[in-house]
Amino acid sequence: MQKVGSKTDIAPVSLRVIPANQAPWKDLELVLSASSPRRCQCQRYKLQPRESFASFPDEERSQRLRQQTHCEDPVTGETTGIIAYLDDDPVGWCAVQPRTAYQGLLRNSRVPWVDRADDKTDDSVWAITCFVTRIGYRRRGISRALASAAARYAQERGARAVEGYPLTTTAVLDEELHVGTVATFSQAGFQVISHPTKRRVVMRKDF
Repeated sequence: MQKVGSKTDIAPVSLRVIPANQAPWKDLELVLSASSPRRCQCQRYKLQPRESFASFPDEERSQRLRQQTHCEDPVTGETTGIIAYLDDDPVGWCAVQPRTAYQGLLRNSRVPWVDRADDKTDDSVWAITCFVTRIGYRRRGISRALASAAARYAQERGARAVEGYPLTTTAVLDEELHVGTVATFSQAGFQVISHPTKRRVVMRKDF
């Protein structure tokens, strides 16, 4: 096993990736223990109209995520993402669902809709909205491995395409990088299909 905190990339084959409902909730909590993901709890695109982070406590966001992922409940077959393990250590999280599951994304007037005529109600298009790599394991290729695993996960569940909305630069706040980078997606076989804002692109992989 490579030393935790080293800058050496982990080959994707050395990671075990499972649906979040097959994982203990404490493992996902550990991955999200960094300040920014702990605050968001992957609820940014799940907020209801006129709802904001200031309108309810962090603990409720955590509870919502636990309900959405169905952690420790593999029988349901429903979840909102995947978790990566290095040996037995939970090291990464990726949110991936049908695009229609992200109501905040559907309400957005720019990302990912500018200059596109895509059907917002098409649930055969999936979306990757968040990557989190646990502190101590970053810069080791985990996000790249998660992007590839998320695409396979979506395809196996009937997706005809999967999208991501990464930043074109890494010179941003840590919480912004959770959408991923162009390099993360391109190395997983995604192609740029539009450029809705100065710093954001839409990348897509068709099956």
